[in-house]
Amino acid sequence: MKVKPGPHLGMATFCERVLQEKDGVLTIVRVIDRIIVAVRGTELPRDMPAGQISLTLAIILRSGDAKGRHSLRVRPELPSTEHLAHEMPVLFEGEDRAVNAVIQMNLPITQEGLYWFDVFLDEDQCLTRVPLRIVYQPIQMSATT
Repeated sequence: MKVKPGPHLGMATFCERVLQEKDGVLTIVRVIDRIIVAVRGTELPRDMPAGQISLTLAIILRSGDAKGRHSLRVRPELPSTEHLAHEMPVLFEGEDRAVNAVIQMNLPITQEGLYWFDVFLDEDQCLTRVPLRIVYQPIQMSATT
């Protein structure tokens, strides 16, 4: 079996927030793969109303043989197949050295469904895909409450 020279994906996940200590160690708080948009009322819309969610994408890459400057790009694919993009420079130092990318996202949501986030290194190397499910949950309230 031939092992890819690197970089190697250590982790890619959505979470509520990331704490980074002075020594560089990360603490991932509340891993998220599903968000429920609850709407309460007496007259509820059939379809989920448009809105925006804030969340954090934490990506850890191990250098392996990779060295030098590269571009890390996250391309969300919305259920409507509309694409947005987040891009940032990263520096690989080789061997076991890690690159920690913490990306704060304000994601516009216009419909429920499965949102995929493709993580690319440079232009063409897809490292992984991270899913996020948006669920619309209307909660009918009686007019007397």
